[in-house]
Amino acid sequence: MLAARPKQIFTREQIIEKIWGYDYEGDERTVDVHIKRLRQRLKKLNATLTIETVRGQGYKVENHV
Repeated sequence: MLAARPKQIFTREQIIEKIWGYDYEGDERTVDVHIKRLRQRLKKLNATLTIETVRGQGYKVENHV
């Protein structure tokens, strides 16, 4: 989802709806935990993609080629 649309900002709510569905009843902060884990994996792979936090808005992917 994020990688398919680099530079587009996605809110936690949008990410939850896309991945877990509209009926998800868990904590929105779950997204933060998964983003942290994805960042760690990307770093280990020396990927050119990074997941950036846009304060007060959400997350976006940046490609540092």
